[in-house]
Amino acid sequence: MKEWIPQAHACWVALSGGLDSVVLLHRLVTQRETLGLPLGAVHVDHQLHPESAQWSERCRALCRQLDIPFELHRVQARHCPGESPEAAAREARYQALRDWLRPDHCLLTAHHEDDQAETLLLQLLRGSGPKGLAGMPAVSVFGRGWLGRPLLGVSREQLLAWARDHALDWVEDPGNVDRRYDRNFLRHDILPRLEARWPGVKHALARAARHQADAASLQDALAVSDLMQVGGRGPATLSVTALLHYTPPRRRNLLRYWLNSLGLPTPSEAVLEQIDQAALGARVDAMPRVHWPGAEVRRYRDDLYAMRPLLRPPAGLRDWDGGSCELEPADGRLEVTPTSGQGLRRDALAGRRLQLGFRTGGETLVPAGRGHHHSLKQLFQERGIPPWERDRVPLVYCDGELVAVAGLWLVEGWQARGEEPGLALKWSRL
Repeated sequence: MKEWIPQAHACWVALSGGLDSVVLLHRLVTQRETLGLPLGAVHVDHQLHPESAQWSERCRALCRQLDIPFELHRVQARHCPGESPEAAAREARYQALRDWLRPDHCLLTAHHEDDQAETLLLQLLRGSGPKGLAGMPAVSVFGRGWLGRPLLGVSREQLLAWARDHALDWVEDPGNVDRRYDRNFLRHDILPRLEARWPGVKHALARAARHQADAASLQDALAVSDLMQVGGRGPATLSVTALLHYTPPRRRNLLRYWLNSLGLPTPSEAVLEQIDQAALGARVDAMPRVHWPGAEVRRYRDDLYAMRPLLRPPAGLRDWDGGSCELEPADGRLEVTPTSGQGLRRDALAGRRLQLGFRTGGETLVPAGRGHHHSLKQLFQERGIPPWERDRVPLVYCDGELVAVAGLWLVEGWQARGEEPGLALKWSRL
């Protein structure tokens, strides 16, 4: 079992008190000497069942009997309207464990071959692609450590046999037989019928999940290679012209990988089709926007941009102390670095009222070194700043006078020269 555990400083079994996790813990305890790592158990009480406190104490007693450390966490896992209770409990549990797990420690769960088969069927019924059909990986990054599933090659029958051979005691959660939950319906009503017709079907489904994991890995490798060829003019952008050289399936694969790499939610097939038609297929002078929960894609000229949904920047001016700060809801950070011979001239700002604001329209300035007035709109167009970004770049005012556009232009007469102390401004989106 040790080969399933990444190099870690300690391992913790996610102990529910049920058959699977009790067997995993017991098996690891019997191999403690060869494991070569500190071993403990952690239990999450969802407080959804009247007997949940008793289950927690049974877990604590088992760990005391096995002489291993025990950690208990209590969470509120009540679901919102329209949300699956099972999903809400799972998310609350994993979030608590993710926040708690120490750096370089490994959390071990008791997911087994039957769970993998059920997961593949659920994902298949949802119309998932190879990544979803790959099921649960044996090892993955989790919080500041890892998540390991050392029992994916072991069946539920084998776990039950181990428990009986060693006279183990475990908790029976009545929720595990509630057919209202999709997984329970598959487990108790569908898979037994499949097994009766095709013996070994669970093992075959788990093997199919491994094949899908291989396919998903190859898709990612292709996307990484493609991504190197289609970069746009700036970060988090792709060239529309380059994208259109790929076939639609290859383009969809690249877009999924790109969006996931940016930490954005994966779009559905319908959204990907909309990106293909409304954004990539738009006229060069159009500025289409495609959005889905938690993300949006926009096009400007030949570049495709991806981002979290944009919020409207605040109106009016706010006082500023001249230091670095985050600006909400403009979703960015203004970095201020003391320097000399560049940036805003500090002597000119001393003792005067400094304020930050955002573009409202009609602003003009004389950029340092240009010699005559330009509209801010014209300057943004020349620089190729996308329209939605133009209203989110901070403007710096001194006693009500515009003196800088953060990270882009200083107004003539306000720049530091020679050895004069200055303030260099840098604006970046969070």
